[in-house]
Amino acid sequence: MAVLIATIVVLVLMLLNIPVSFSMLAGTLTYFLLADTTMNKMFMVQQMISGVESIPLMAIMFFVAVGVLLNYSRTSNRLLNFAELLTGKLPGGLAQVNVVLSVLMGGLSGSGLADAAMQSKILVPEMEKRGYSRAFSTALTAATSIITPIIPPGIALILFGYIANVSIGKLFLAGVIPGIMLGILFMITVHIVSKKRGYNPIRETWPRPMEIIKESRHAVVALILPIVIIGGIRIGAFTPTEAGAMAVVFALLLGVVVYREMKLEHLRKALVESVGTTASILLIIGSSSAFAWVLTMERIPHLATEFVVGLVDNKYLFLLIVNLFLLLIGLFVEGNVAIIILAPMFMPMVYAYGIDPVHFGIMMIFNLSIGTITPPMGTAMLTTCSVTKAKINDFIREAVPFYIALLIGLIIITYVPQVSLLLVDLVY
Repeated sequence: MAVLIATIVVLVLMLLNIPVSFSMLAGTLTYFLLADTTMNKMFMVQQMISGVESIPLMAIMFFVAVGVLLNYSRTSNRLLNFAELLTGKLPGGLAQVNVVLSVLMGGLSGSGLADAAMQSKILVPEMEKRGYSRAFSTALTAATSIITPIIPPGIALILFGYIANVSIGKLFLAGVIPGIMLGILFMITVHIVSKKRGYNPIRETWPRPMEIIKESRHAVVALILPIVIIGGIRIGAFTPTEAGAMAVVFALLLGVVVYREMKLEHLRKALVESVGTTASILLIIGSSSAFAWVLTMERIPHLATEFVVGLVDNKYLFLLIVNLFLLLIGLFVEGNVAIIILAPMFMPMVYAYGIDPVHFGIMMIFNLSIGTITPPMGTAMLTTCSVTKAKINDFIREAVPFYIALLIGLIIITYVPQVSLLLVDLVY
């Protein structure tokens, strides 16, 4: 009964728009006050501290800093010019640029929300000038930000690997093909919408080879980063955490030495921004870890596994049920929080059904990412709309084609495991 009341407290506070970390803490404290346990309240604090005392979690701090540093070094502008050159001739040229830029930035920043905010400031005003509606531009920008969490070094990949005890290196590799596939699905969607509405290309001709070579020189240095990260982890040169530290050094060299855009004041702002973002993430992880401990103490994952396995004897039906459940959860709970709470609960079931944990991780992260652009709690939706001043109801209407593309992508990732596992099997 105590754990049920604690869960209700968490859900109610979240629905009242109380910060997630405080909602979790309130639910955990409620459990300790009601449960018949000899442990005092200090144990809750100990669980919070142990939840963030982890070397792999340092990778989050480093990759957050990388994304911020690359923005201050104007790397995003160079990638934007490169993407414009490649896709400007297609119908809806600037909208296609939006998609390709998300794929390119996904391998650098690790944070979909940061990319959504950045592209809302850079691309949406320009798209409006070119005749795209504000709501469509905003919906596209929010939707393409979903690519970032599943392309290495996505923060969600690091979180899932840590929480579920799955190789982060394998998760990094597993996210590459699904991320590219999602970018292709979005480009097809944009092509169909642009043909229907008459959104024109921004270039009259396809780029010549020399143009591509010239422009790629400005972008290729940054695009080397994800290759170095994955390759270094695979050959054992460094761990994911050490890869994050290397990436920070790389980003600093890029901004200070190569591009020469990074000033001392930019570095100060970048560090402050990185610390603030990392602190908020770790606070959520700490409070969620304490609540997850409560669920484990009450044997909720074990009981849920017994119930589900006894009820469903087909792993494909199990995956369908999990997807529907996660889509529902994603409407109300932020994706990283859901990973921290639900991954320990699902993993015993995943192993019981013989499902590859790397495949399941990509599926879960992708599924929960859809929730970032769905009402009422979609963080990417709210962030982009607040930046562009688009109305939520207009956003939802324009996002429908992208919802369809995302569901198609989710079905493919769920029921064609090799989409996630092909590179993993080849490399490992």
